[in-house]
Amino acid sequence: MKKIFFFVTLFIAVILISSCEKDAGKLPLISFKTATGYTAADASITKGASIKMGVDCEKAEKYDVLKKFNISKSVNGAAAVSVYDQDLSGADQDKFSYDYSITQDTVVGRKTTYTYTITNRDGLVNQVTCTLTTK
Repeated sequence: MKKIFFFVTLFIAVILISSCEKDAGKLPLISFKTATGYTAADASITKGASIKMGVDCEKAEKYDVLKKFNISKSVNGAAAVSVYDQDLSGADQDKFSYDYSITQDTVVGRKTTYTYTITNRDGLVNQVTCTLTTK
C-alpha cells in the first residue's frame, strides 16, 4: 500500500512539474520621443545650449507592470551617476512618459552619455542611451 501511495504521489508531482510553463518574460518597452524639439540620438551640441530629451515607456505583458525609472549620466566614459530616479505607481505602471531638460556642458569635446532605464515587476530591465558631444 505504501508503494502504491508513493508512486501515485510521484506521478502527480511529475505531472504538476511538467505542466508548469516557464515564462522567459518580455522586456518593458522604452523609446526616445522623436517629435520636433527633442534630441533623440547621439549628437554634437553647441556648448551651453538647452536640450530636451524624452522617453515613452510601456509594459510589455499584462501583469508585468513598470516599477522603476532611472536616468544616469556618464562623462567621458567615467562611471555613470544617477541624476533622476522614480518609483512608479498607479497609471504610470502601465505607461510612463518623461521629459528631461538639460543645459549642455561648456567644455568643448566633452562626451556625456545619458542612459534611460525602465524596470518591470519581474526585475527585467530595458535601456536607451544618447551621447551628446559638446562643440
